Amino acid sequence: MSGRYSAFALLREGLRGHTGWKPAWRMAEPKKEYDVVIVGGGGHGLATAYYLAKNHGIRNVAVIEKSWLGGGNTGRNTTTIRSNYFYPESVALYDFALKLYEGLGRELNYNIMFSQRGVVTVAHSDAEMEIAARIVNAMQINGADAELLGPGEVFERIPLANAGPKARYPVFGGVWQGRAGVARHDAVAWGYARAADGFGVDIVQDCEVEGFLVENGRCAGVETSKGTIRAGAMALAVAGHSSVLAAKAGFDLPIRSYSLQAMVSEPVKPCLDTVVLYLGTGTYLFQSDKGEIVVGGGIDRVPSYAQRGNPPAQQTIISGMLEMFPSFGQLKMLRQWAGNVDVVPDSSPIIGPSPLPGLYLNCGWGTGGFKSIPAGGWLTAHLIAKGDHHEISRPFDLDRFATGRLIDEAAGSGIAH
Repeated sequence: MSGRYSAFALLREGLRGHTGWKPAWRMAEPKKEYDVVIVGGGGHGLATAYYLAKNHGIRNVAVIEKSWLGGGNTGRNTTTIRSNYFYPESVALYDFALKLYEGLGRELNYNIMFSQRGVVTVAHSDAEMEIAARIVNAMQINGADAELLGPGEVFERIPLANAGPKARYPVFGGVWQGRAGVARHDAVAWGYARAADGFGVDIVQDCEVEGFLVENGRCAGVETSKGTIRAGAMALAVAGHSSVLAAKAGFDLPIRSYSLQAMVSEPVKPCLDTVVLYLGTGTYLFQSDKGEIVVGGGIDRVPSYAQRGNPPAQQTIISGMLEMFPSFGQLKMLRQWAGNVDVVPDSSPIIGPSPLPGLYLNCGWGTGGFKSIPAGGWLTAHLIAKGDHHEISRPFDLDRFATGRLIDEAAGSGIAH
């Protein structure tokens, strides 16, 4: 909740049934024409609109969303924020996002519940420790915080971890990033939405894209369920459905979409105060502020646009959790969900112009979409406003698949792709 309301105002609204609140943003209807139209009302789309207005003074902007704001991957993830990647291009991108997250609540005047509780990535062999040491060295050289831990230091941070002599994945050590953490997923979307609305951005929900207007070889707007909307420039920020909309615009993207599942347990007393990822199981987990254990793992290898669970994938994730923390064996799982992630061959995002002039891309984030929201929005806004890349986004242009300068972060993502 923002700091604009006093304790008295909160009490007053509670007593009168919360009927006096001013909506956080307008439920806009689309105009016939905008300077910029952004397709996708999740974190990246809303952040792009906000930074277009704030950084570049472009306020005649619409964000159109086929369902409700934040109802896609922004509301279907495990909210981990970190920058412990290997390649300098990736560290620059994700650490930029992390730095923006560190001041985002103050900037938006909205409590996004960002908790920098750190993340420990656990290694299980001498070979994995060698790789862990290389990752730590690379992160430090590239300006991000990182520390190599021994087994004792890992158990100090996660005392409930499996230390038994028969542990299938013994703890040899790991990588620690103390600035990493988690945030509240819907608060990030709501904060950006309110701030963008404050600049005059139209947020249009229940507005599905049906086609694109192409005039003289250039994207000139979009056909939607609410009519034709013309635009000087357009951007796609639709995560797992990027390839679907690209096809409507007449080009292909090197993207495959998969379901990434997660689940949450009943709330329990505080027992885990950091984020934990085991390289051996691919399972990662943390304890939420409400006491729930939030658990995720690798993608379901069957390409899909579904946002539902798959029992075999759930079994894999839960078995990984029980190997990591045997004491969690009696937990009751309450909820399960899936996000539709867009994975490219090198497991790095695509930021840049599309093959259709006038249409820009923010996609291919795979499992890294939530942690990158502020940077993705900032860099896409820069691209649209300036017509050229920011130095951080340049390596992630679509042209890298033609030049061969890939940024293969499949291992750095920490998730089994």
